[in-house]
Amino acid sequence: MITVADVEAAAASLTGHVVRTPTLPSPGLTALLGADVTVKLELLQRTGSFKARGAVAKLLSLDEAERAAGVVAVSGGNHGIGLAVMAGALGVRATVVMPRSAPARAVDTAKAAGAEVRLADTMPGAFALMEELRAGGLTAVHPFDDPLVVAAQGTVGLELAEDAGELTDVLVSIGGGGLIAGVATALHARRPGVRIWGVETEGAHAMTAALAAGGPVPVELSSVVSTLSAPTVSALTHAHVAALVEDVLTVTDAEAVQGTLDLAEHAKVWAEPAAGCLLPAARRVLDRVGPDARLGLVVCGGNATVADVTAWAARFGLRP
Repeated sequence: MITVADVEAAAASLTGHVVRTPTLPSPGLTALLGADVTVKLELLQRTGSFKARGAVAKLLSLDEAERAAGVVAVSGGNHGIGLAVMAGALGVRATVVMPRSAPARAVDTAKAAGAEVRLADTMPGAFALMEELRAGGLTAVHPFDDPLVVAAQGTVGLELAEDAGELTDVLVSIGGGGLIAGVATALHARRPGVRIWGVETEGAHAMTAALAAGGPVPVELSSVVSTLSAPTVSALTHAHVAALVEDVLTVTDAEAVQGTLDLAEHAKVWAEPAAGCLLPAARRVLDRVGPDARLGLVVCGGNATVADVTAWAARFGLRP
C-alpha cells in the first residue's frame, strides 16, 4: 500500500502542472442536506477532473526511451482526456482506448489534444486492447492499478486536509478506486478519525463486488455513468478500500443524475453523474451518523455536456 510520504512526493512533482482546486463551504448543499457541507471542486482541475494529476505524475516518471515510444491508456472518458491533454503538453505521443459508450465529448477532446483514439465495443474489450498495445511497446498509464497514479490522485485528499475546516465524513466516488485509495491514504494520515465513504452506481459496482468476494472480480456493467464503469478494481485499490474506507454505498443511475441536477441547482456547479452520486449517498451517511456530521464531498469531475444530462434526466423522468 502507498503511504502519505508517497502522496507528498507526488504533490511536489505536480507543482506547476496541475491546479490546486478550491475547497469551499457550500451553503446551498448545507441547506439541502441539513448538515454542514464542504466541497472540493476538483471539476475545476485541468482537463475537468482529478485524472490530470495521475496522468502527469506517470508521464513525468518516464525515461527517455519510454517517452520516445509513447503511452497508452484505457478510459471511460476522463482518464483519456487527462492523459491526452497532459501528454500533448509534455510532448509525449499518446494512444487512448475507449469503449464506444464513452461520451462523444471525451473522444473529441482526446483527439483534439493530439492523441490517437481507438474504440472498443465494450469496456473489458478496451482494457484488453490496451494490454495488446502495451505488449507492443507502449507504456501503459493505468487509471488505477499503479501506485504512482494512486499517490498522485491522493493529492486531492492532501489539499482537502489542508484547506477544509473540521470534517467528520468525506465521500468519494469510485470507478476503479484510484481516487479513493489515494484520498483515504492522505486523510488517514492528516485527519485521523475522519470517516471515508465510497460511492458507486448499481450498474458499476466493482468495488462492492470486490469487498464481498475478498478481492477483485469482474462485474457486468450497465450504468450510464461511463466514467465510473471499471469492469473490475485492482488488488491495489481493493486493499486500500478494505483497510481505510468505512463503507461503500451504491446508488441508482437515476439518483446519480438527480444528484447532478441538485449540484447545479443548489451548489451552482456543473458536475457529472460520477459526482452527482455523492448527494444521495450523503443522505444515507447522515442517516447512519446523524445530522451533526460535517461532510466533505470530492466533486471529482465536470465533463458531462448539457445534452448528456438532459437526455439522462428525460430517460429517468427527472426534473431540476
